[in-house]
Amino acid sequence: MHRRHAISLLATSLTLALPALAAPTESQRFHEWLDAQWELTLQRNPVLATSIGDPRYNDRFIDDTTAAYRAEVRRELQEQLQALAGFDKALLEPKDQVSYSMLKLDLEQDLAGQRFPDWMQPISQIGSLAAFLAQMGSGQSIQPFRNTRDYDDWLSRLALAVPVLDGNLANMREGLKAGVTQPRAVMQKVLPQLTALAVAAPEQSLFWEPIKNFPDAVPAADRERLTAALRKLLADQVLPAYARQLAFVRDEYLPKARQSTAWSALPDGKAWYAYRVRQNTTLPLTADQIHATGLKEVARIRGEMEAVRRQVGFQGDLRAFFKYMQEDPKFYFTRPQDLLDGYRTLQKKINALTPQLFDIAPKADYEVREVEAFRAESAAGGSYQEPSADGSRPGIFYVNTFNLKAQPIFGMETLSLHEASPGHHFQISIAQEDTTLPAFRRFGSHYTAYVEGWALYAESLGKELGLFTDPYQWYGRLSDEQLRAMRLVVDTGLHAKGWTRERAIRYMLDNSSMAESDVVSEVERYIAWPGQALGYKIGQLEITRLRAEAAKALGPKFDVKGFHRVVLTAGQVPLPVLRELVMDWVKTRR
Repeated sequence: MHRRHAISLLATSLTLALPALAAPTESQRFHEWLDAQWELTLQRNPVLATSIGDPRYNDRFIDDTTAAYRAEVRRELQEQLQALAGFDKALLEPKDQVSYSMLKLDLEQDLAGQRFPDWMQPISQIGSLAAFLAQMGSGQSIQPFRNTRDYDDWLSRLALAVPVLDGNLANMREGLKAGVTQPRAVMQKVLPQLTALAVAAPEQSLFWEPIKNFPDAVPAADRERLTAALRKLLADQVLPAYARQLAFVRDEYLPKARQSTAWSALPDGKAWYAYRVRQNTTLPLTADQIHATGLKEVARIRGEMEAVRRQVGFQGDLRAFFKYMQEDPKFYFTRPQDLLDGYRTLQKKINALTPQLFDIAPKADYEVREVEAFRAESAAGGSYQEPSADGSRPGIFYVNTFNLKAQPIFGMETLSLHEASPGHHFQISIAQEDTTLPAFRRFGSHYTAYVEGWALYAESLGKELGLFTDPYQWYGRLSDEQLRAMRLVVDTGLHAKGWTRERAIRYMLDNSSMAESDVVSEVERYIAWPGQALGYKIGQLEITRLRAEAAKALGPKFDVKGFHRVVLTAGQVPLPVLRELVMDWVKTRR
């Protein structure tokens, strides 16, 4: 037999002997598409890749300030929705049906948001590209500086970011023409930030810190080259761009910034604020409904504060008790290091207690760090930065030591529970570490009501964990919960009910013992970032409600560790989806 025919017959017999390859399931097809979309997301947002520990795009920076970019985003959202519609949701596995629903909601919401010109307001006291770049360039944030390649990546990325700084200014000029500006009151707080960053010499800049702290992995010859290259880049491009930012905000933007504070005062502002309310609560709530809920919660919490006042034997009324908590020196540290050390002690204590209520915990740990000086004046009292997914960078619990009178000792247990364990650190890290979830659910950050709702719910677990044994620490818990309740009143008051900045400040001072500087910072945050502060209390109320409903339905079969596992292993989800997941869990436990 001819060799070619023999091979052909052999191939035919092998083909007949092998079973036909099964067609991929709908879920398999869906996961392949999700993986491809996530890769496009990382390419489109290389800084996100860096933040999760994916180093492939550490040298890239995308200019998101152009009309062409915005048109491309709209086109991509439409294409993704069209592709998503090509999957049969009914054929997907249950976990994938959740992902389908979430992604559809995300895409539709993002597409609807294209109506509103957020791009005209890229700078506020809450954040800006200038501040973010300085954080990255300091060597103390998400950008790695471990070896020569890392330094070269940063030089490339920083050079690409300079035109984006100027693009933001061009967009703000468009905002001035359209009447879409930040209020003057909050933009005044940007000036100290930019002044601190717009230094004259490279060596005075935060960007110089990695040069001062070369790791051993960078050879001497590379150090000399990298030092010269960064000095030239800073002197010729970066620092002049920062000087332009400062001059623009001070001389051109501030004099023309709006005097009003309400988002509803902007063009299309009422619809814009309603969109932000829905975006941040994931529930079909109106501003009036949220305002009423806030008033009710503020009154309830005041009653509990009265109970603490009586318990500790304070003779004055609640207003006098607030003043006592504000002014008595025993409630405040005088040295920043003592505050940081106190949180590190709490870290060890709480880590030992969480197994009482949790049978799941993140592999990653977190560090307690001081907020950098340049942003401390307008930064929150505490914040959390997630770890890298590969474990190379821990989570960071940032503590603001700018004003120690705004960091009462009686608030430490509750703030630690919120920002670190079992609050943000648990929720964000557990989601990142769950490789069975699609990447957009592991690393996404669309759902303030879930993320912040969980952190506020975590505060409420303090007594069950064995904390809050000191009545003053319990008062600290009530004080923090009161802040979140007041946010419902003040955010909606400012943006939907005609409240002035001064009225909002007065309301918060009358209903809490917060330092006035802290109250002003909070109110100005709501002015610049409308709707975001609503997610905390709305989310906590829903999670608390779900736990109560599950406990009632299951009776002695209810397991709080199981409930927490369900909530924490969902990834980030809208509150209606979380409700479905919890109710499904209840059915399986009966």
